[in-house]
Amino acid sequence: MDITERFLNYTKFDTQSAEDSQTVPSTSKQLVFAEYLKKELEREGLDEVELDDKGYIYATLKANTRDDVPTIGFISHYDTSPDCSGANVNAQIVRNYDGTDILLSEGIVSSPKKFPELLQHVGEDLIVTDGTTLLGADDKAGIAEIVQAMVYLQQHKEIKHGKIRIAFNPDEEIGMGAHHFDVERFGCEWAYTMDGGDVGELEFENFNAASAKITIKGVSVHPGYAKGKMVNANALAAELATMLPADETPETTEGYQGFYHLLGITSNIEQARLSYIIRDHDRDRFEDRKRFIAQCAERMNQKYGEGTVECVVSDQYYNMKEKIDPQMHVIDLVLRAMQEVGVSPKVKPIRGGTDGAQLSFKGLPCPNIFAGGINFHGPYEFVSIQSMEKAMQVVVKICELVGAYNG
Repeated sequence: MDITERFLNYTKFDTQSAEDSQTVPSTSKQLVFAEYLKKELEREGLDEVELDDKGYIYATLKANTRDDVPTIGFISHYDTSPDCSGANVNAQIVRNYDGTDILLSEGIVSSPKKFPELLQHVGEDLIVTDGTTLLGADDKAGIAEIVQAMVYLQQHKEIKHGKIRIAFNPDEEIGMGAHHFDVERFGCEWAYTMDGGDVGELEFENFNAASAKITIKGVSVHPGYAKGKMVNANALAAELATMLPADETPETTEGYQGFYHLLGITSNIEQARLSYIIRDHDRDRFEDRKRFIAQCAERMNQKYGEGTVECVVSDQYYNMKEKIDPQMHVIDLVLRAMQEVGVSPKVKPIRGGTDGAQLSFKGLPCPNIFAGGINFHGPYEFVSIQSMEKAMQVVVKICELVGAYNG
């Protein structure tokens, strides 16, 4: 089975996670794919293949050298985003892409005018959707690359490598992917998530992240008799939203710039709920942002009465850079591996987070490598077959370099 067939098989499974769920994994359909993946790993000859009760899969490719080299790992998540349907994915291959519009289905076009990233892949074979679902390259492309690399290493015994551990997990898209990851069981000195974007991307800086859940209590009174009595939670929600800087949102920022992002509002006169995420690469500015949104809530209470607004801020993950910086050999190996397989490295900060950020703070240094997918979380998602093959080659080369590692 080649990497394309493997990936296309994976896209047939609906593995969408659910943010409001209280179960682990958050959706039972993720376990259907996990069972399939476990059996595939066993068929491909991996050892110590385990699927725990929370949907985490662990497996081993045994060392084929007697040298004492580090045990390393590769990790990807198998859930897909709640932002767009992952059911009945109709993946299509556009062979030798010519740089023009791609007709996904009747009336739905993926155009380089809107998505200029397409032009970086002229001449390549692109896997796209039919425009009604996401594709799932985030992060089933990463899984396909890791599994294909393990198969390749078994077929090429001349490549000497140490013990390699792989792991696949649920619920990354809702920020829970690393919460039940058993670092001790995984048993690696360091690892890499294959969860990045276009070819060459290497990320070991990410946002510090928090959520803010705001509840506003109103008082409902007949509008004809409301003077001095009604407290309209709808209006207060709008007022609070305008207290946050209009130029510090996802749509107005880039690079290292942080933001406040309003995920959603549910409201009526009696009660309003606002859900925000808070992001910043700089830890001090991150703490300032959390304090500021709490102060906005407090100013509302001073104006409308104590208890009118409740704001609960919860940290989600932190910038992995502070954990990676002391161990830059982990990055140097990837840079060398990319160069040796003909990939130009693109080191950049993540405007988001990965499981690797949380794992780094759990004692497993874990930067993020490209998996090749582009336009994640929506119906215009695509991945180049050649990009997946390059990512697989990078995994193989890292294993080979670590097999000769003496650092």
